[in-house]
Amino acid sequence: MTLPFWISDVALVATQAGTVALPRAPRIRILARLSSGWWALLPLGSIVVVIFGIQAASQSANALTYLALIAVPPLAAVALGGFARGGRPLRALAVLPLFALAWADRHGLAGEACGIALSVLACVTLGVLLAQVAPLSWLKVGIVLMAIGDTILVIAQQLQAPNNVLNAAAPGLGLPQLQRELFGSAVMGFGDIFIAAVFGAVLAAEGRRQGAAARLTLLIALLFDLLFFAVDLLPATVPVALALIVTERPWELASRAGRAARRDPARWWPSRARASGTARSPSSVRSARAPTEAP
Repeated sequence: MTLPFWISDVALVATQAGTVALPRAPRIRILARLSSGWWALLPLGSIVVVIFGIQAASQSANALTYLALIAVPPLAAVALGGFARGGRPLRALAVLPLFALAWADRHGLAGEACGIALSVLACVTLGVLLAQVAPLSWLKVGIVLMAIGDTILVIAQQLQAPNNVLNAAAPGLGLPQLQRELFGSAVMGFGDIFIAAVFGAVLAAEGRRQGAAARLTLLIALLFDLLFFAVDLLPATVPVALALIVTERPWELASRAGRAARRDPARWWPSRARASGTARSPSSVRSARAPTEAP
């Protein structure tokens, strides 16, 4: 059965947005030794390496499809075992029927849905792990950079051909293609789900409301996808980055800083006392929300 494109697209967009609400924030102390700001470049690097790697050697797409086939199921099991909300160790066994149905019904909607579920859960695990080793403030920058890089590649028409090669790559024996998310007549990249999981993991680590962010991501993505009336390919990472920017509320930070300046003009303008050197040094304006570092 082939679904109309708009139904398929809404289903994938809803899946991406729902991924934001799934990650938990477990404490994995052993990963603290690996903490580094360089991890924040991983989202952007994942796109750049894959796209230019396929351009340089198209056979690398076959390697990626096998890598996804091997890595996605165990990563999904970890999510079901505790990294995802509602996860329990025994629920990790649900990966087996999901994979079996994704294999048996690879060209059907049920099989496609199972394959997407596995990818979503795998991305949740990756997002949680990344939030453990990267400073959260830097990771937010990494999410925005990934969306910017994705957009540049689409506009420069550098993404389309490698993306088609990657989507067409398939493992032998009719095994499921877990390197991309196909549902009906619409397709979304693994990285588009990954960035949503990273966003959700950041929110979970900060103790913020993931459900509200997921709904905001869905709204922005649905509006953004109206551009499909004009183009055939969109960078699906952009709605997630926009949702991140909106939830940070930069205009509120600027407004609060402005109100603080009006209450205490000495913060910005030197008084006579300060000019004579008799006044104390003013304290800096406190931000509305201090960035939380990964545990």
